[in-house]
Amino acid sequence: MMARILKGGGVYMKDIHLFLIGYVNSSSIKKAIDSVHLINNRIDEIIILDIPETLNQLGLTFEGAKTKCINLLDNDLGLTLNHHIQSLSCEYVMFLYSYDYLDNSITKHQLALDDEKVVMTYDITINNKVIQRPFLSKASFLQQHPFSLRCHVPFKESVLPSWLSTVDELSIASSPNKLVNQTFIDKTSSNLQKLNFIEKYQQKLEKQNLAPSIAVIIANYNMANYVGIAINSCILQSSLPEQIIVVDDGSNDHSLEIIKSFKNTPGFRFLSKDNGGKARALNAALSYVETEFVMELDADDWLDPDAFYTIRRCLENLKEDVAVLYGNLRAWKQNGEENIRYKGLRKGRAILNRNDLLSYVFPLGPRIYRTSTLKQNNGFPLIDFEGGRMYEDVSVLNDLIKTHRLLYKDMTVYNVREHPLSITKKNHSSWSDFLKYLD
Repeated sequence: MMARILKGGGVYMKDIHLFLIGYVNSSSIKKAIDSVHLINNRIDEIIILDIPETLNQLGLTFEGAKTKCINLLDNDLGLTLNHHIQSLSCEYVMFLYSYDYLDNSITKHQLALDDEKVVMTYDITINNKVIQRPFLSKASFLQQHPFSLRCHVPFKESVLPSWLSTVDELSIASSPNKLVNQTFIDKTSSNLQKLNFIEKYQQKLEKQNLAPSIAVIIANYNMANYVGIAINSCILQSSLPEQIIVVDDGSNDHSLEIIKSFKNTPGFRFLSKDNGGKARALNAALSYVETEFVMELDADDWLDPDAFYTIRRCLENLKEDVAVLYGNLRAWKQNGEENIRYKGLRKGRAILNRNDLLSYVFPLGPRIYRTSTLKQNNGFPLIDFEGGRMYEDVSVLNDLIKTHRLLYKDMTVYNVREHPLSITKKNHSSWSDFLKYLD
């Protein structure tokens, strides 16, 4: 490990390894690199990650330090950072993002962390949202506490904020003054929604389990690209669920490998069965549910970090005749492996009867069931249509609304992913055919 200060002279060694992440044009990269000249005596190496291919051949240089442009390993930001950080011998790692550059006052501040601190952060404000970003971290801490992989978080922008949410608050040092500026702020709807999601990682809510108790059940079939994101979204919560139960319904991709990686998570249970359709898989999970309420999460969707805190507040003093709580959905379009675009809010509405349910224009969700009522209904009905593999949500709601109420609350904590592998896109049976099988 390089010494940070020379004895007697107070002169800094080259003890900082800098990552520039997600820069999209040459001018913003140049601005960032020019600003780093201010602390040239500290910089060991600059790694520019995840830039457009057209910028890879620019031959960017930085006087006094090595500069390299590196493509992401397997298009995975977390994997790439972890790989490079494991081999570092310098004391600190610094991060700048997209349009960041160092403020001229940077030389007036001591870029160092006390023994009890492991990361320094700075804040950016976008549309009145204050986003906390990791700025300077001890390399030794990063080597022991790696970043999430792309199979665990919904988009690359959430890799570092999700990691920061797992760091003990007492180990975080906030920068006392402005250290970083931005040349541009991306205010597209997709980016603002991503920032809205990221902001929730830093909410300091109750970490202990609150009443009422909640389980989440996930039925997975060949969703290896997404199921880890769904599961991890249940773990990176400000208020945790008591149980996370995942049933693999006979997948033939590498789903099992992803799911089993969570086996040591408290409250996690994993089941594997032959393929029999989603209703059967959910019923297998339901038999292990021990909580007052149970939430269904699709394997290709994910939850906001404050989902269970928000849901529990909505469940307070819930009337006994309410069988299902639901709210709004935030819709995203998956374009290729990495590009995900915000489509819009699917705002819910009150459902008072069967006609309201069957005329609902998109899947009702998120669906939080009263466990006792769902079990009294014998779980999710196994109807003959498509072997019970389609519209299991409508089938069970059609049963429950006969004797209980469905309650809408204006909450948005559930993210729906639209992608080519969605089962509803592959199956061409008509809605009208399905309705013939309903009682």
